[in-house]
Amino acid sequence: MPRFSGPFSDRDRPAIVLTRFLKPETRYARRMARIARWDRELAGPIDRAHAWANMLFVDHGVFRVLYPNLGRVSEELWRSSQPSPGQIARLARAGLRTIVNVRGGREHGSWPLEREACERHGVALVDVVLRSREPPSPEAIGRVAVTVQQIAYPALVHCKSGADRAGLFAALYLILRKGATVAEARSQLALRFGHFRHAKTGILDAFLDAYEAGGEAKGLSLEAWISDGYDPEALARGFKPTLWSTLIADRLLRRE
Repeated sequence: MPRFSGPFSDRDRPAIVLTRFLKPETRYARRMARIARWDRELAGPIDRAHAWANMLFVDHGVFRVLYPNLGRVSEELWRSSQPSPGQIARLARAGLRTIVNVRGGREHGSWPLEREACERHGVALVDVVLRSREPPSPEAIGRVAVTVQQIAYPALVHCKSGADRAGLFAALYLILRKGATVAEARSQLALRFGHFRHAKTGILDAFLDAYEAGGEAKGLSLEAWISDGYDPEALARGFKPTLWSTLIADRLLRRE
């Protein structure tokens, strides 16, 4: 296989070519190599240019510049896709105080650029990693519960595309901080944000449905239901995504 030159090195190659035929240990090793490359301080202008190229063309940032999938959750919280440094600068000028990153994203140039921009503009950057294709763990929900109460607002939450994990955080924020019902919070996981309920990402809807039926209907808070009756493994076993929605979300849109 030919080597990539310029801003795309061999360490970027797994993000560009198909990797589903590689052994799990090979995929893991390459992922760790990408994290080692980008989870660090940028060394200078050339390094920063490479990070921009990776963000735009490997991490699909060119599409997010055109459509940031920005939406208002409440008077104090916004949601979006992975923001660029320019978008962070504009939000900071508008009064943004905190960004909550729920994607992780340390495999791409987007991460050091975001961290730099937040430091430059005095915006706190908080990590609360969520998953889009598995039920949220009790530990993850606990981290969200603490985060929504402790961060400084106005705030922005983002994942990669602003469709699934940002939607889950926004829904949990409405339930945990604003006292919203599941019916009200469910609007944050919607097709208008690019979320597909019947793809693998629909496990997030199944989580809200399970709480609505097994917890909210009985007068239980989300925290009480998580402690008493939540079984993420059983929820995952019972969820069946549809083929076409999964192909659109995973293959066509290349969602994380």
